[in-house]
Amino acid sequence: MVPSPGDTKHMKKADHRTITNYIKKNYAQIAQRGSSASCCSGGSCCDAKPQNIDHISTLLGYRNEEMQGVSEGANLGLGCGNPLAFASIHEGQTVVDLGSGGGFDCFLARRLVGDTGKVIGIDMTVQMIELAQTNASRLGYTNVEFIEGAIEDLPVEDQVADVIISNCVINLSLDKQQVFHEAFRVLKRGGKLTVSDVVAIAELPKGIKQDLKLYAGCVAGAEPISTIENMLRNAGFTELKFTPKDTSKEILTSWLSETDLDQYVASYIIEGRKPN
Repeated sequence: MVPSPGDTKHMKKADHRTITNYIKKNYAQIAQRGSSASCCSGGSCCDAKPQNIDHISTLLGYRNEEMQGVSEGANLGLGCGNPLAFASIHEGQTVVDLGSGGGFDCFLARRLVGDTGKVIGIDMTVQMIELAQTNASRLGYTNVEFIEGAIEDLPVEDQVADVIISNCVINLSLDKQQVFHEAFRVLKRGGKLTVSDVVAIAELPKGIKQDLKLYAGCVAGAEPISTIENMLRNAGFTELKFTPKDTSKEILTSWLSETDLDQYVASYIIEGRKPN
């Protein structure tokens, strides 16, 4: 999510298409740069400073052994947590990743489901899909599939997933309620949703809400926990749980130079289950 040189930082009244196109453009730039980029390859927003992917991944909650052996270019440092640490994925299961990027979380999920399971990554940016497919080929995985599509209209059949994960992507959607409805549809009965995302912990100032850079940076679109809880319940989810990341401030600082963002937003793990 890298703002391009010359992009207007603030918007007076951006419609949904403007915001979505801006986000897609920046995702495409990240995919084209890959993890070798000197700027923005590790973090949701470009702050004109090099990023250390391994350091950021540690802040997000990934262990060193998880980061080893993953295809180069898969870990772009774009998340705000590690949903896999809470997802309880088992061998033979089917996992769907909403906003799969370069495929990092999908490949970690593949290690857990093994040869008998399946992992499906969904991303709205064709460049990310191509990058993830290239990475999957390097790893020799034949049961990891990447599909271009919107998380508000998942190109997946009903009740196919045992687990749905997402890492700092649902925040980018302008119709989060529809995303949760789609996740519920795709999950099997008893299936689990585990999301790492940014939530609002205070009223967002107008300047943040109107900043395209912060939309792409998973900040301007943040919703309060109470709103997310209502959306999840409306979709049918139960057993809801919200867990704050203890490294939330450090994660936000690694993205942007704005030092007061932690007053308004924080990184959380969000969990829910489709009833049996």
